[in-house]
Amino acid sequence: MPNLFSYGTLQKEQVQIETFGRILNGEKDILTGYKLEMLEITDPEVLRKSNQKYHPILGFSGNVEDEVEGILFEVTNEEILQADEYEV
Repeated sequence: MPNLFSYGTLQKEQVQIETFGRILNGEKDILTGYKLEMLEITDPEVLRKSNQKYHPILGFSGNVEDEVEGILFEVTNEEILQADEYEV
């Protein structure tokens, strides 16, 4: 079963239900070598699901001291595709 690292709105239960039809199981995790940046969202469907105009995005820094906290979820191959559709 594949894993999906989430550091943003995919951690919200409402977004998970609307995107995957269920609440995901996961554990806290840390991704090193990346920093968070903010991106303005204009897609109406993503805005409706997340209720957030700005979403964090990962930026590779290559610095091992940079860390992004998130949750590592267990998902199916189909749910990876659903996550890709959500993350326009």
